[in-house]
Amino acid sequence: MLANTHGSLPHGRERRSLSPTAFTLYASEFTIPHPLVILGTTASGKSDLAEALATRLSATLLSADSMQVYRTMDIGTAKPDAATRARIPHVMIDLVDPWQTYSAARFADDARAFLAKTAAPVVIVGGTMLYLRGLVDGLFEGPGADPDLRAALHARAG
Repeated sequence: MLANTHGSLPHGRERRSLSPTAFTLYASEFTIPHPLVILGTTASGKSDLAEALATRLSATLLSADSMQVYRTMDIGTAKPDAATRARIPHVMIDLVDPWQTYSAARFADDARAFLAKTAAPVVIVGGTMLYLRGLVDGLFEGPGADPDLRAALHARAG
């Protein structure tokens, strides 16, 4: 399970927003027994911070982005470039083709499977709150998608 990271900083330091540069001052004092989570809006600096953390902590980045799971959708999704992906391990990127269905439930299952088998530190980064919520809290219990019902409703709608 993911941990709440709202605790205090080591040695009684005051909490403040840490930029990737400022983080290097404290990184040697942190251990991360649970994944760190960086969640925010588009262009808020999530990726830069996550990359700095992953580099400093030798962590894997787990993408919680509903568009980065699709292969070939590189423009407009802010996927890390090949050089970044070669330098820092990334997971949950380029999993399915654009014409395939990928859901929050499937993301939660896939991410949990990865987290269960890795011993390395993990930084979860993205902007798709439903994906993170599904991973942390689970989703409602209910039936999956019904393609026959969907087709019937689509035909009825005209």
